[in-house]
Amino acid sequence: MTIKIISFIKAKLNLIINLFFIILTLSCSNHIEFDDSKIFRYNESKNITSLDPAFARNLQNLWPIQQMFNSLVQLDDSLNVKPELAKKWNISTDGLTYEFTIRDDVFFHKSIHFGDSLTRRVVASDMTYSFNRLKDKNIGSPGGWVLKNVKDYRAKNDSTFIIILKKPFPAFLSLLSMRYCSVVPKEVADFYKEDFRNNPIGTGPFKFKNWKENVKLVLRKNNNYFEKDSLGKKLPLLESISISFLPDIQSEFMLFTQGKLDFINSIDSSYKDDLLTPNGLLQKKYKSDIKMLKGPYLNTEYIGFYLKSNSNSIKSDLIREAMNIGFDRKKMILYLRNNIGFPALQGFIPKGLSGHKTLKSIKYEPEKAKRLVKKFVKNNKILPKITLATDAGYVDLCEFFQREMEKIGIEIKIEIMPTATLKQAKSNGKVESFRASWIADYPDAENYLSLFSSTNHSPFGPNYTHFKNQLFDSLYDKSFETINLKNRNKIYEKMNSIIMENLPVIPLYYDQTTRFVRKNVKNFPINPINLIKLKKVYKDKIE
Repeated sequence: MTIKIISFIKAKLNLIINLFFIILTLSCSNHIEFDDSKIFRYNESKNITSLDPAFARNLQNLWPIQQMFNSLVQLDDSLNVKPELAKKWNISTDGLTYEFTIRDDVFFHKSIHFGDSLTRRVVASDMTYSFNRLKDKNIGSPGGWVLKNVKDYRAKNDSTFIIILKKPFPAFLSLLSMRYCSVVPKEVADFYKEDFRNNPIGTGPFKFKNWKENVKLVLRKNNNYFEKDSLGKKLPLLESISISFLPDIQSEFMLFTQGKLDFINSIDSSYKDDLLTPNGLLQKKYKSDIKMLKGPYLNTEYIGFYLKSNSNSIKSDLIREAMNIGFDRKKMILYLRNNIGFPALQGFIPKGLSGHKTLKSIKYEPEKAKRLVKKFVKNNKILPKITLATDAGYVDLCEFFQREMEKIGIEIKIEIMPTATLKQAKSNGKVESFRASWIADYPDAENYLSLFSSTNHSPFGPNYTHFKNQLFDSLYDKSFETINLKNRNKIYEKMNSIIMENLPVIPLYYDQTTRFVRKNVKNFPINPINLIKLKKVYKDKIE
């Protein structure tokens, strides 16, 4: 008991110290002379590892990189491809050659490396350099895969950049919107080499000011930015972005409710019930100061089966079907997630993407599930038993599933692993079933369906289930050759249905983007890939 009291006191002391420290850093804005309504503040509980767009592999890196860099194209909040560095483009009739016309009013942020002018206009050869850098093994960017289908690229002249693909890929423009594909200046990146991570020079609406790792990152307005809003007003509208690095989630929430942070992303179980009602609505005490933004998030949570397992239960179509219809997804979302998310009733492709529907919606049918289990037992003379691997963050979800399966006669043993261990075991076929999620790298259903192509069997690809279906594979290949979006979506829907007929996975729920912002924050975006784009955001003054 004494040890528990000491541990409790230590935890509270650490919380107080962390709060004092973060309030101190939030109060010190590097002598910025403008008022608080011009500064956007948020906390990043995870460490940023790099501000180099070649390493924009996770949200904590991506969010500040998004503010400082531009790619050839961008996605709007409805995931439509729009011009960015390229003001227009042409695609050849065979879908292989892309010709981009580069804007002539885009300039890199000021830097001592540009000589007397302190800046330089972006030209097409900068894209050639940036793509070369993305593929450079000495740099080791995790985003090199974006160019794996690219046969050649070159600058035709200062204003024209050409990309030639190995084979047609209708989602290629969406890939180019990723910040991996940002333009960077050769003279600066070559000078700093690996230290470009903390000396970033881009073209974005905000420019790098300073970064004290694990303490604070400050970005300032780029007065030379090329984009304008719909009213013709020059962007960005904010003067500064201030990012703190407090690891304690509860402290972050406390600072947000006190108005010292402008935004928090998603929701943590430690304060979920304080902030939301059981039905997922904002608690009354917060409604005057906070607004909640919700929308589809391109993430499918699922249970996967390694189909080459020796387990008769895993191999059985009867058991996989029983598991698919034997639990109530709506109840799961209500009780475990306060209605944050959508029950996965339409296959593997998540809500928010074309192709998100199947020929038949999944229904909760526990009595039919019981009959399927009994048939399995009669045929095999054994009771169905399955070991389900997960990490610590999803134990509650797996325990819910375990209880639901027990009701229909299936025994589930939960095996908890460290996240990295689970990922490796899943990739190497060392677990017979596993809880997993798939978050879209780019907004096209192909990103999800690639998990079931026989050419992508792990460990060399993302097909962890080792599913193989001849019709599916032929449709997958055909989708690359189908340029017409309507026709391609029909192919995606058929492929989605094939997955749900064979059940190498059981989709649990489609995730939801949930953001909480202070009421005085305006134009704050929400989109299905959870990007933060602050160039159009502004804040009303609080009197």
